[in-house]
Amino acid sequence: MARLAFFDLDGTLVDRKSALSDALTRLCRSRALSPDAERWLRTELVDRATAGDFARLRESFGLEVLAADLWQEYVDLMAAAVTCRPEVLEDLARLRAADWTIGVITNGAGDIQRAKLAGTGLADLVDGVAASGDLEVCKPDRRLFELGAARCGVNLADGGWMVGDNPTGDIGGGQRAGLRTIWLRGRPWPDGLPAAHHVVDDVTDAITILLTETE
Repeated sequence: MARLAFFDLDGTLVDRKSALSDALTRLCRSRALSPDAERWLRTELVDRATAGDFARLRESFGLEVLAADLWQEYVDLMAAAVTCRPEVLEDLARLRAADWTIGVITNGAGDIQRAKLAGTGLADLVDGVAASGDLEVCKPDRRLFELGAARCGVNLADGGWMVGDNPTGDIGGGQRAGLRTIWLRGRPWPDGLPAAHHVVDDVTDAITILLTETE
């Protein structure tokens, strides 16, 4: 089994929910958006955000500002607001020190996901990143895992691990890609999906399992 560990980003390595709330509050204040526009954003962006969402916002509410400017401001605000707990950064550093290759497999636009990685310091701890916007395919599509492996300089066929909070995207996708899996419990588990190899409550627990595999 190769020492390769893929991690999901939002809800696994970083807290997107609190960052989203903060970023949208600041964006709406900056652009003097109406309460209706703010409610629309908080509903539409709850799981994921793309530049196209801001084009729809502009059209729906007759905004004069360019959609591209709204998107870039949102990206910058999210990068500033998102956090990764110090203990997660420390444990990832320990994983690298144990000769593990670390990748991030994430659904989302490439520019915003990479901005989050840079803003939290995670970018310095990972070997490669594959975002769904890079290929226009989402987890659980195997092609995203293949891209992640290529960007990490490894072969997916050699095996490894996938850690994430989404049963279908992370665990089901990891299983399709031939990886062992660790699920961060929280979301409902869908009927018919094979169980993950391990179930944990925190990503630091997942890293502890990986480090134990090293010994």
